Amino acid sequence: MKNMTFDEIEVGASATFSHTVTQPSIELLALVSGDVDPFYILSAGPESLRNSNTVEGAAAAALIAIALGAKLPGPGMHIRKQSLSFEGAVSTGDTLTATVVVTQKKEENSEILLDCRCTNQGGFELAKGNVVVTAPRLSISYDDIIPPQITVRRSDAFIKFLKACDNIAPVSCAIAHPCDRDSLLGPVEAAKRGIIQPVLVGPEDRIREVAAAEGIDIGPYRIVPAPHSHAAAQKAVELARAGEVDSLMKGSLHTDEFMGAVVKSETGLRTARRLSHVFVMDVPAYPRPIFITDAAINISPTMEDKAAIIQNAIDLAHILGVERPRVAILSAVETINSKIASTLDAAALCKMADRGQITGAILDGPLAFDNAVSLAAAKTKGIVSPVAGQADILLAPNLEAGNMLAKQLSYLAGAESAGIVLGARVPIVLTSRADSVRARLVSTALMALVAGASGNQTIRTR
Repeated sequence: MKNMTFDEIEVGASATFSHTVTQPSIELLALVSGDVDPFYILSAGPESLRNSNTVEGAAAAALIAIALGAKLPGPGMHIRKQSLSFEGAVSTGDTLTATVVVTQKKEENSEILLDCRCTNQGGFELAKGNVVVTAPRLSISYDDIIPPQITVRRSDAFIKFLKACDNIAPVSCAIAHPCDRDSLLGPVEAAKRGIIQPVLVGPEDRIREVAAAEGIDIGPYRIVPAPHSHAAAQKAVELARAGEVDSLMKGSLHTDEFMGAVVKSETGLRTARRLSHVFVMDVPAYPRPIFITDAAINISPTMEDKAAIIQNAIDLAHILGVERPRVAILSAVETINSKIASTLDAAALCKMADRGQITGAILDGPLAFDNAVSLAAAKTKGIVSPVAGQADILLAPNLEAGNMLAKQLSYLAGAESAGIVLGARVPIVLTSRADSVRARLVSTALMALVAGASGNQTIRTR
């Protein structure tokens, strides 16, 4: 890195700096700019849906500052004043280029006026204006500088799921009781992205009140009136049974109330398959999405139940592009112990896989959690296994363990989660009332991919 002194700089001199935007860079710029709305800090792709230009302005200004500080004039310069205007949107994958051109020099105070612009790969101007800097009088160069490294540990697999929905037709979805901001905004944003065609089921006056209060346009969407949450759940299930919708989504009502309508023997959505829930989690410290099951439906599953729960998760992994998922059957220990029932179940399930009763994956267990996700832990304990340390699917011994594991990853490890119920007549988005709009949006994408899946329609997550 070498600067240009004031005497070396001539009017008309120019420099450029380019950078391809990544999800971590958007998150870091959001922190710097203060624009940290959790929904809009996501990569929207080329059709960016961001409604704020704070991060865009920060991105453009940052690139211009780098062009000035690293190229022209370079080290030793100081920005005195600037006048920049911003417009447009920035998305991950965009390549931004900052260009600075010297237009004037002032000898008495070593000031230089530069015309500054930042464009994207299509030539659209995101920023333009003037910057005044004090140029250095002495030469400065560095040949051994190591730039600071900041790592945001986020693979952001969820963007792949959202982008995969670009290749499928919107899926009709009944949303039961969308009567708060997040439960209404999630499906509306999914509809804007072409993921679903929402049918809003619930008290019409209340739905419209929430939409008006939050500035959400629900004009294009069908509303099916239902007087209260219980009736909304029943009506949403009726729409699915009648073939009017291809999927369901829980709104702002309790899970028991919603699932009670789903599992009714005469009027629900049961099939010959076992219903089970899968959390798909993007954990910052883990190199791939990880599936946790079952953390919401089956309280104390039997060995036969667990076989069906595993098969549901395997089938979901196939749809999401994991060709041969590695399934870790969790327990407290990694050896068979007759006093710990989950270790006996694990051994039997592995043998069931050997006999073709569970297909499409590699199973191993019992495995303690550390052995399932850490190669170092597995090596320390002498575990030789194609699953240990690199699991794709974690089968919890019961609902309590699965639920606590998923929530610990979310609240202590910064993981993002999306959830879906499998085994019913239609896929079901079963979000928590505490879930963000982004979590609801990604869960909806998973549901759409399941509903639209065919033999050759998969996405790559690795």
